[in-house]
Amino acid sequence: MRNLAPIQVGSVTIDSPVVLAPMTGVTDMPFRTLVRRYGSGLNVTEMIASQAAIRETRQSIQKAAWHPLEEPVSMQLVGCTPYEMGEAAKLNADRGAAIIDINMGCPVRKVVNGDAGSALMRDLKLASALIKATVEAVDVPVTLKMRMGWCHDSLNAPELSRIAEDLGVKMITVHGRTRNQMYKGSADWAFIRNVKDAVSIPVIANGDICSIDDADAALDQSGADGIMIGRGAYGRPWLLGQVMHWFATGERRPDPALNEQYRAVAEHYDAMLEHYGTETGVNMARKHIGWYTRGLHGSAEFRNTVNHEPSAERVKAMLYDFYMPQIELAAAA
Repeated sequence: MRNLAPIQVGSVTIDSPVVLAPMTGVTDMPFRTLVRRYGSGLNVTEMIASQAAIRETRQSIQKAAWHPLEEPVSMQLVGCTPYEMGEAAKLNADRGAAIIDINMGCPVRKVVNGDAGSALMRDLKLASALIKATVEAVDVPVTLKMRMGWCHDSLNAPELSRIAEDLGVKMITVHGRTRNQMYKGSADWAFIRNVKDAVSIPVIANGDICSIDDADAALDQSGADGIMIGRGAYGRPWLLGQVMHWFATGERRPDPALNEQYRAVAEHYDAMLEHYGTETGVNMARKHIGWYTRGLHGSAEFRNTVNHEPSAERVKAMLYDFYMPQIELAAAA
């Protein structure tokens, strides 16, 4: 049992700092709501481009939507100009976001080529201006997510963290990789201790946390105040709740029984159809179905078939037909 203390992020208290990472195309409202029901200390939205947020594009509004169950919600913004970041932050704070999170960690080429995301770790002057504009634009706490640096020759996360704290940022999350690593290699949780030592605000460790043991190791090596789970929650919306339960009680909560897993994926599927509309919902849900069913008997063949099915109702029937025999077999064992 590990006593993971609540952390204070400005006016927001996170009772159990086990945080759902922002992941584009994954952590939309249907997925985040399901995660929160199983247990999470804080949910962060998908990354929203500040320019799109100001223009109120359909996609940015969709990404910014949240369920009351999730509150308080952290809204993540990415941008490359101080004015746009400030305006987008104010817009989302006025809509009720409890926290504004600045993305300076996204390694994707499209974002980096626009001088945003992790590209800002190469330009601390611009990074500072973005942070200052965002903090000054809103009354809610502002947080920052970053990587260790652009590359291993420039591990400047501690320096950027000190700047951020001085400008009023209330929490730092560090993904233990450089931008140039993308998602290759292993996250360096031990490096995050350098950031923890550099600031007095809470620090969250992120990267490769896919199990309770990973969560323990990440905290031990980083000295961080909490953890952020991203890809480890693919197809396992219950993982954050399991980690929270472990920290609170020292007990390992097993994965849900297959019948509950089926209910989760079926509910998730319906929520995606409602959120996106039928055609887009069917397409967007395919990756989730793949993650949920991975490792189950016949899953590869099932995925190959279901990924080519355009009918939402037919996909629901296929999910039922896939899970039911396995549920019955498990019940009889």
